[in-house]
Amino acid sequence: MTMELLSPAGDFEKCRTALHFGADAVYAGGPGLHLRKGASGFTLEALAKAVQYTHEQGKKFYVTLNAFARNGDLDALPDLANAYQAMGVDGAIVADLGVLSVCKKAAPRLPLHISTQANCVNYQTARMYHDLGASRVVLARELSLEEIAGIRAKTPAGLELEAFVHGAMCMSYSGRCFLSAYLTGRDANQGDCAQPCRWQYALMEQTRPGQYFPVEQDERGTYFLSSYDLCMIEHLDDLQKAGVSSLKIEGRMKSPYYVATVTHAYRQALDGAAPLSVLQRELDCVSHRAFSTGFYYGPMDTSQTAAEYLQSCQFSAVVLGRTEDRLLIEQRNKFSVGDTLEVVSPRYTKASFCVEALWDESGRPVESAPHAQQRLQLRCPYPLTALDILRRRL
Repeated sequence: MTMELLSPAGDFEKCRTALHFGADAVYAGGPGLHLRKGASGFTLEALAKAVQYTHEQGKKFYVTLNAFARNGDLDALPDLANAYQAMGVDGAIVADLGVLSVCKKAAPRLPLHISTQANCVNYQTARMYHDLGASRVVLARELSLEEIAGIRAKTPAGLELEAFVHGAMCMSYSGRCFLSAYLTGRDANQGDCAQPCRWQYALMEQTRPGQYFPVEQDERGTYFLSSYDLCMIEHLDDLQKAGVSSLKIEGRMKSPYYVATVTHAYRQALDGAAPLSVLQRELDCVSHRAFSTGFYYGPMDTSQTAAEYLQSCQFSAVVLGRTEDRLLIEQRNKFSVGDTLEVVSPRYTKASFCVEALWDESGRPVESAPHAQQRLQLRCPYPLTALDILRRRL
């Protein structure tokens, strides 16, 4: 069985980036019910363009409809589902049974995938979703590999099993969290999580207001809710043996650099194109918390939390194209003449070069690139193409 590599596509740039770096499929939000309030999602017009582009690459495009719908959300849903069906979306990811029901009636040819938000943790539930018309279940992140194998053994062969393999994990049960709504009024179940599980906390004794006591000695405070990040790059064979058919990377809100680096690493791991030790170091180049294997091998270690974000490289620029002797790039973080930049590209590994000169968009020499999304020119010894990435080691 060949496993699908499924990457996030928070916008069209990230969609193109994920496909460029080896994703077999991408997932993104549309105009509504997509559980990412901070990101507007694609408009229908932009979504149709992205779906067409993805299909031209021979890849698949899935759209998220995985928020829990209120009564007022349902009125526009039939037209939305029908629009997704008309543009050829390869699957709609749903969590709410009402949303599933409306989609089936309004767009009977639209494939339906059950979101991890639906908390599918047993074979009877998976069977039920299949009976209701779902072609895929995105399994709850709380499952072990042994439990997944048990679900695979007792469900129809036509029901695909998808599992998360990389990215941030929620402290609550498959994302059903009310801490954000309680503390800030921002509802995580409507896509507006403020991530209070990432905040610093300390104890305060009731009779001594203003006196704070850290639970653990640490100059940064105590992050006793903060979760590890998931990383299963060294265990893809085990996921395949358990019956997983699609490997999902979390991160619709992450940068194109994150999407490129993580997608490329997992593509190489699936293809056996690089040693796993090298790929593990590559994943350290993007911002993340300490890695773990989640619940796949049993209960997680609850004795520690992941207090810090870790990152060994910084996103410097994305390649837009090239002239006869120069690369055209768009800046993402400041770099200067004399810096060494590393290449992130499907065609190169361990490629780097020194920036010997920089020119602005008009061809005038400059010493650095300090401005966000500044367009520049530079010489590079490698024939890079659009969507390749340059980074600087920290």
